[in-house]
Amino acid sequence: MIAFSHVTKRYGSVAAVNDLSFTVPEGQVVGLLGQNGAGKTTTLNILTGYLAPSEGKVTIAGFDLLTEPRSARQHVGYLPEIPPLYDEMTVEGYLKFVSDLRMVVRSDIKEHVRDVAEKTGLKDVLGRRIGNLSKGYRQRVGLAQALCGDPRVLILDEPTVGLDPRQTAELRETLKKIAKNRTVIFSSHILSEVQSLCDRVLILHHGKIVYDHEAGKMPDATKLNARILGDEKTLLPALRSLKHVNRVIRLAPQEEGAVDVTLECSALRPAQKELHTLLSALSMPLLRLVPVNETLEEVFLRCTQGG
Repeated sequence: MIAFSHVTKRYGSVAAVNDLSFTVPEGQVVGLLGQNGAGKTTTLNILTGYLAPSEGKVTIAGFDLLTEPRSARQHVGYLPEIPPLYDEMTVEGYLKFVSDLRMVVRSDIKEHVRDVAEKTGLKDVLGRRIGNLSKGYRQRVGLAQALCGDPRVLILDEPTVGLDPRQTAELRETLKKIAKNRTVIFSSHILSEVQSLCDRVLILHHGKIVYDHEAGKMPDATKLNARILGDEKTLLPALRSLKHVNRVIRLAPQEEGAVDVTLECSALRPAQKELHTLLSALSMPLLRLVPVNETLEEVFLRCTQGG
């Protein structure tokens, strides 16, 4: 449904997006993560047709966004971080206006607006002026305008920013419903939302994808929690000398005479073998060894640290 092929966007000598390639199949919800300045906004602006890439090709539903922009954009609904609302218009009037721009058949617009309002929880405020609505309802109106024309692709940029916890929970449930049978790009700094809403996570860093994985399945464990019976002063330096152990974190003791540690490993299986060999040589019994999977937050921090 969406395909980026070697896309680069330069601002002078700076490449905000650098040789970016990825595809999103129909029906998949993808979370787009990255630090400020990582290239997320530029990527979304290219995807919506607001910016043209300096190099590369973008297709939506098979249409080239550069050579067939009108056909490609017909398939895209976009909710920016600040929704494009007209405060003096009523909700219904605004959604009718947007539906007309999206080339919904005029005789169908009234019914279409009612359907969109039902999906986004706006049915009871259709007659109210947008300027009089709360932040939560304004965000719903922004989401509703993105749905006008029934696009196959939804692009959502920080859709819950500025909402209180109740409004966030309500909008999250709405997003889950409307994401069915649509391809969705979801950009957010709230990692728990990304993990609960998305099928897949992409992390951008310096304009490149540094992580691409299913949201519900974190990578194989890279840490080991170990409880070892022995002398701490001898054990800790020995653990830090292991080739496949990058870091040793001392944990609070849970058993008398034992040392509890977390081992951050570059490779899990080799680290386990090294550990068993070491403890055998030191005559220190291993009481507990548990692989630990990273959280999405830990993955994000690891992928975006340093240069």
